[in-house]
Amino acid sequence: MTDDRTTQTDRMRYTKNTASSRLALLAIVFDVLFFISIYKSDVGTYYYTIVIGASIVYNLVFMLAVFLCSEGVKNYKAAFSWVMLAIGIGQIVRIFIIPADAHGTEISGVLVMGNGQFIRTVFYLAASALCLFAGAVINLRKSKALADYTASLQM
Repeated sequence: MTDDRTTQTDRMRYTKNTASSRLALLAIVFDVLFFISIYKSDVGTYYYTIVIGASIVYNLVFMLAVFLCSEGVKNYKAAFSWVMLAIGIGQIVRIFIIPADAHGTEISGVLVMGNGQFIRTVFYLAASALCLFAGAVINLRKSKALADYTASLQM
């Protein structure tokens, strides 16, 4: 390792992993934007189903889990990266549940979700997943580098 690289790695022992933490928090922001935009259209009782109820509960669990992951990755804990990756996959899967179904459904000849809203909701979910993936990968790299450096100090 070069001296600059060694110094940067040594500093990681005393500083927080703010990049991964902020990306996780940004994923929450994108999820909230998705949540807000999904219910913009008023199409009667389409959204009053058990799927929407489950989506609301999932959003609450998502926000709690991602916030806890943001605190975990802030301290270079690699296990939280795997949780973030799993939640990111969940965000991708969500694209094919409510937005895809609502985009393909018509009530009284009117689409439940228009093209603009569909693109926006897919973007928000994809951006949320991307933030989670990026934060997880950054944390995995940094936590491995820090663990290797700490192990080399103990020799």
